[in-house]
Amino acid sequence: MTDSTPLPAAPRPRPWYLSALLAALAVALVLGGAWVYARVQSPFPYYGTAYTPPVAAASFRGTDQNGQPWTFTPGGSGRATALFFGFTHCPNICPLTLAYLERARQALPADQRDGVDVILVSVDPQRDTPGRLKAYVEYFGEATGVRVSEPALAEVARAYGVGYQKADVKGPDDYQINHTTATYLIDAGGKLRVLWDYTQLTDVERVTRDLTHVLENPLP
Repeated sequence: MTDSTPLPAAPRPRPWYLSALLAALAVALVLGGAWVYARVQSPFPYYGTAYTPPVAAASFRGTDQNGQPWTFTPGGSGRATALFFGFTHCPNICPLTLAYLERARQALPADQRDGVDVILVSVDPQRDTPGRLKAYVEYFGEATGVRVSEPALAEVARAYGVGYQKADVKGPDDYQINHTTATYLIDAGGKLRVLWDYTQLTDVERVTRDLTHVLENPLP
């Protein structure tokens, strides 16, 4: 005996355009969720990478470009600080960073300009003497150059998540240094608020906007 009951029809395949629409909707939901999360964590739309939540910056000691003992106490001066780790033999990244940070500082209104300190911490204490640091930072504006001897420098770098190591070594004083290229913006309350990669600094207008917001909204 043969079963003559007709088989149910196979489901029709979903049209390609409907699949594409659903995929686009899924991507939009993910991106929208990420945007909402970022805004909740940091309502101000920073150009740089925001610290969420802001964390206390580490203090440290060294010698400034005048050969004097120098102490960094985040928030102690009542001013914001743009902190960068580099070295004076750097052929490109460090000079560009200092130049653009000074341009951003100069773009601020006069009453805010003096509220920002730019600090270069040398990752090459072997060659960066105070005198060399002085000539270097003063060429770019009003930055402060700081020399921290090892092993204290390694501890400071670790506190800020900075990496550095000698490279292309050709002699005791003939080498380059590979290093991370972030600038850390610390507010007048001593909190790490924003991090810029050096490639972002060329957009002075957006960097200045971050600076202005942090200057006007320090955290306790």
